[in-house]
Amino acid sequence: MIKELQINEQIREKEVRVIDSDGTQLGVISTKEALKIAEGKKLDLVVVSPNAEPPVCRIMNYGKYKYAQAKKEKESKKKQKIINVKEIRMTPNIEDHDLSVKAKNACKFLEDGDRVKVVVRFRGRELGHMEVGKEVLMQFAELTSEYAVIDKQPIVEGKNMTMFLAPKK
Repeated sequence: MIKELQINEQIREKEVRVIDSDGTQLGVISTKEALKIAEGKKLDLVVVSPNAEPPVCRIMNYGKYKYAQAKKEKESKKKQKIINVKEIRMTPNIEDHDLSVKAKNACKFLEDGDRVKVVVRFRGRELGHMEVGKEVLMQFAELTSEYAVIDKQPIVEGKNMTMFLAPKK
């Protein structure tokens, strides 16, 4: 978001360092004098660096400046790609067809540029056979290998085993 800058009468400092609209420095002058110069050019006096000693002000058209900043911010947001993490859950004793259907769905997510979190949930006696869950995850990774690379190897977290897949570039 655009932070509001102090302009014209909002400036409370006695003296400010002033930069003219064409970029030349006018030096340290009183705020009243700087305001008179800005009004004479029909422009605004804007504090661009409030933390400096004395604060740095620029003579500019504040409306145009604000518009340009908003436009620049909007353009940078447009270029960003939001990466979502989609989750696919299964059990260690999943059937082959069910596994292939889930792999097909994961491929769709990966094609859209999303990461996929694959979770194998263990219940009861299944907890004694963690290696079966790892085999299922590796089989899943093999089915999606055309679209994905393993981003994070299978890790046991409580009663779940998780693996992350990232789309191939």
